[in-house]
Amino acid sequence: MTRAELIDSLTKRFPYTNPRQIDNAVREIFELMIETLSAGERIEIRGFGSFEIRVREPRIAHNPKTGEQVSLDRRRVVHFKPGVELRARVDYQPGEGPQN
Repeated sequence: MTRAELIDSLTKRFPYTNPRQIDNAVREIFELMIETLSAGERIEIRGFGSFEIRVREPRIAHNPKTGEQVSLDRRRVVHFKPGVELRARVDYQPGEGPQN
């Protein structure tokens, strides 16, 4: 799902809300998440999951196409860990009953 699809889905779900307000709210939420992660802070959304920054230390890698060694610098990456409820709902198979 893209951001535009998310906004469209929310607009259909809440037809009496101004679509521009929904667009602004979604964009603001994403902007706050980006700012929070950029500052090195953790985001936890109960039932959904958590986002945090992890550091990848510098290392030597190989270009898979040429086999050439490539030096990778230290960098920060976003790590997402799904929450229990999200994992259960994604793993649920119709007809099997709820997963424990």
